[in-house]
Amino acid sequence: MLPLPPAPPEKGSPVPPGPPTHQESLIVYPSQFPIKVMGVKVEGLVTAIAHIAHQFDPTFDASTIELRESKGGKYLGITITVTATSREQLDELYRTLSTHPMVKVVL
Repeated sequence: MLPLPPAPPEKGSPVPPGPPTHQESLIVYPSQFPIKVMGVKVEGLVTAIAHIAHQFDPTFDASTIELRESKGGKYLGITITVTATSREQLDELYRTLSTHPMVKVVL
């Protein structure tokens, strides 16, 4: 037997807010938005990531990049902070970073 759906709110009762809809965002634009990129530590990885960041944020400052090597030194974590201006910009930036051949993970 399937459980019954919740009862509708009584008249005059406030309706609890649901999850954000497709159009709503929890991010206020513009804002500084950190993105962590991980890849195998190879020559050119940081330069490639900085180049992509600058394509999506012309004000991107490469001097703010934070680097962290993995314990074994094989991988490199790169944190970039971009000025996010829209959901579309962030989606396309994540897509571009994720499909780069040097990148393993984007968070």
